[in-house]
Order: sequence, then structure tokens, then C-alpha cells
Amino acid sequence: MNFIVSSSTLKAHLKQISGVLNNSNTLPILDHFYFELDNAVLKVTASDLDNTIRTQVPVKSESTGTICVPAKILMQTLNELPELPISFTINTETYGIELSAGDGKYKIAGNDGDEYPKHPSIDTASSFNIHSHILANAVTKTIFATGSDDLRPMMNGVFFQLSPEDVTFVATDAHKLVSYKRSDVRATSTASFIVPKKPLTLLKNTCGSIDEQVRVEYNETNALFKFGSYELTCRLIDGKYPNYEAVIPKNNPNILTVGRTDLARKISLVSIYSNKTTHQVRLKISGNELNLTAEDLDYANEANERMTCQYQGEDMEIGFNSKFIVEMLNNIDSDEINIEMSAPNRAGIILPSVKENANEDILMLVMPIMLNR
Repeated sequence: MNFIVSSSTLKAHLKQISGVLNNSNTLPILDHFYFELDNAVLKVTASDLDNTIRTQVPVKSESTGTICVPAKILMQTLNELPELPISFTINTETYGIELSAGDGKYKIAGNDGDEYPKHPSIDTASSFNIHSHILANAVTKTIFATGSDDLRPMMNGVFFQLSPEDVTFVATDAHKLVSYKRSDVRATSTASFIVPKKPLTLLKNTCGSIDEQVRVEYNETNALFKFGSYELTCRLIDGKYPNYEAVIPKNNPNILTVGRTDLARKISLVSIYSNKTTHQVRLKISGNELNLTAEDLDYANEANERMTCQYQGEDMEIGFNSKFIVEMLNNIDSDEINIEMSAPNRAGIILPSVKENANEDILMLVMPIMLNR
């Protein structure tokens, strides 16, 4: 079993799929890449059992076979090599691997390809298509709002809500919530499933660098994302997603309109002086003036910032977690945003002031923090 491949090409493909590998595996074989050679096509697989990603690498070869290659030593070798052809010579009886690159020769002890877990298949799957940039954007704008509570695993991923009219992506950890809807993506029927954070991070990193359609196949237990030369299969989170629409307050009479980047910068600045446990920033709105205050009573630290705004409603004072607010503002594209509020003890809704993309609807919700008096 022999093949020749460009070092930079192989490195680029392996870097994209290596994110699925864990630092410690119960199965030692999962510390390997699975190489499956079929003449001029090398299929490389990485897996942690719950998530499996495979890519195809063009090579020069007239042989076939399989081998498991230790991932860490191979990646370290490729990171140090310049762009040049690498020749792989594999003994299928001893599983010894010899690499020839320029003036160097390197020997690695591989493993039997038959020991590697079989690539999962999705039976009786439904499907829909979504552009890679839209998918990467949807993941970026929602994944930061997912939870990490093992007692509520349903919140530890992004909820895909499909219909013939649109597709909505939702994430929440009970303190903040993001709903991102695309009317230019449609499914043939109504369905929903929850995708964990790890495969979504892999998707975001890979989809952002390509420009083509992604085919999504899914059933009750797994989802498969096909794009370019990659295939990612992941196990879905089992359970019913919370009724997120019920927690979104309607008819909020108080509406604050303000510049997004200016608000994010000033909240970041005053939050340096906030309590390191609550990260509370106080918003006091009166007329067309917004006062931002943060304090840490334990260290006698305090900061105040003032900015002009547009405001409809009664004068109001409300506290928010500054980290949540800044994260949300950084994931909205509009130059100006609206913050809709009803009372200091009810959730605030952050929306773009102007809808820049007719096919996109984004809503962000943040729960308030009780003000220190």
C-alpha cells in the first residue's frame, strides 16, 4: 500500500478534521486517523464515537488498503515540513508506516484498519440543503448562548426547527437566548432536532472556508452534514427542547435605540469595575440619555459612562450581565440596535434597528440581574 501526497494538502485536510479528536480516549484506536486508500483517492476519518468526520484527499497511487495512523505524531511531522511531496509506504502485514519527504525518512507504527470503528450510516433519513455560509453564520450567532449543564442536556446544543417556510436555529442556557431564522432555507416537512456544540464548532470552522451547498440528512438519533470533500456525522441530543417562544415577552413598551459598537465598547469599559461574580452593569435611561454604571463594593471600584440615545417609554433602571450583553452585541450585524424592555425584573429583547437582510430574523433575549441598592 503506497501513495504520494502534497504535505500542505494533507496537512490542511487533517487540520480540519483533527478537532474531533479527544485528548484522552477510552479506545486507544481513536487516537488515530483512519486511512482508506482507493487508488487516487485517500479517505481520512477521525472520530470520538459520537462524532465522525471524513474527508477525501487527492493522491498519486495505484493501490488500495486501510491503515490506522497515530494522529499526534503525524500532525507534528506535517507542521514541521515545508511544502513538498510525501511518499507513504505501508506494510499491511506489520502495519509499519514509512514516510519519505525530501532528504528525510520517518517510521511510524500504525495499527490494523479493521480495528477502527465503522463509519456510521443514517437509515430512513430526511434531508434539506443550506448554503455553507448561512450555516456557519447561524452557528456563530447561536452557539455562544448554549448551556453547559449536565442536568439539562437539551440546552447544551443548538435547536434546529425546520418547516416548509423557514428554518430557525435556537440556543439558550436559561439566562440568555438567541433565535436566528432564515426564510431562504426550507425543509420539505416540519421537524426538529438538537445538535451538540462540538460538531457545530467543527462545522463552523470548516464551512466558513468553502462556498457551496451543505446537504443535511437526519433521523431521530443522528445527523449527517455533507459539504465539499467532507462528511460529518454526529449523534443528536436526546430530549424535548424547552418551549422557548413562551419565555419571549411580547408588547414591550420601553424601546431603547442606540449605536451597537458604541454601546458594546462602553459596557466593556465600565464592566472592568463590576463585581467579578455578577458582572452587573446598570442601565439608567432618562429621556435621550443612557447612563451606564458598574461597581464592585468589595474593592470600592466604580465606573460611569454616559451616551445619547433614542428612547420611547418611561424612565427606567435595569441591570444586566455585561458579558452576556457584549457577546450578543458582537453577534449582531446592524449598526444600531433596539433593546425592548417592560420592567426591571423582566427579560430584555435585543433586535437590529434595521433589517439589513430580508431573509434573516434575529432575536436575542437576556435576563436581568436584580439591582444592588
